[in-house]
Amino acid sequence: MNASLGALRRPIRIVLRWQVIATAVLTLAGGLLAGMDGALSAALGGAISVVAGWVSAVVASKGQGRSAGDVLTGALKAEAVKIGLIAFLLWIVLATYENVVAPALLGSFVVTVLIFTMAFFVREYD
Repeated sequence: MNASLGALRRPIRIVLRWQVIATAVLTLAGGLLAGMDGALSAALGGAISVVAGWVSAVVASKGQGRSAGDVLTGALKAEAVKIGLIAFLLWIVLATYENVVAPALLGSFVVTVLIFTMAFFVREYD
């Protein structure tokens, strides 16, 4: 993961790091509020968003971008992959984890998805 993470642009790397930190904090909070199932649910919610964002960024970075149309096509493909992966991973978790704590799962997921949108505001260079 580190090899391909290094190939991603700085804003994406920073936002992925923020997502991991937020997931850790929300996992602790979920554990304190709802026990082990709450912690695992929060961790899974954050992990879904982190994995989907990372895969989306890798797909976007593979685009050719020779024209505006190419850039748009690459961005739409990356977003489609992200949405499909999110739907699949959420389905897997909800279908297989009987003791899921839905507020912890969805809360962590929503927070980390919102953090991913902040990549737009991160400067490329300091």
